Amino acid sequence: MKTWFKEIAFSTRQQREIVDLTDEVLEAAHESGIRNGLLVVQLPHATAALALNEGEEGLKRDLLEKLDDLVEVRGGYQHDRIDDNAHAHLKSALVGTSAVLPIVDGQIIRGTWQNFLIVEQDGPRRRKLAVFLLGE
Repeated sequence: MKTWFKEIAFSTRQQREIVDLTDEVLEAAHESGIRNGLLVVQLPHATAALALNEGEEGLKRDLLEKLDDLVEVRGGYQHDRIDDNAHAHLKSALVGTSAVLPIVDGQIIRGTWQNFLIVEQDGPRRRKLAVFLLGE
């Protein structure tokens, strides 16, 4: 059984935005040479999230707006006494920061419209996305 790891470094430009890293993840998986196994994608940050969804611009705006509806930026959160970004932590916890997908015959098994989207809530920031593959 073979393992392979790569970090994808990227920067966000706005406080709230969605960055599509699908091409980078697919390229990393291809570089690994693993044809059958598992892909683990982990965003090791507490104020951004990883979503598998369509990268269409309107949907990205809808996602950001719905997250704001669910978790207000100024919600009287306890964490804001320390750091003024509790909303970003809460949104990240609700959406999640990782995904595990199968790889079969060199293809990542994902839906047609499932892109790897980083949901930034506390930018601009320098970020990393960890890509780990296990298989043969």
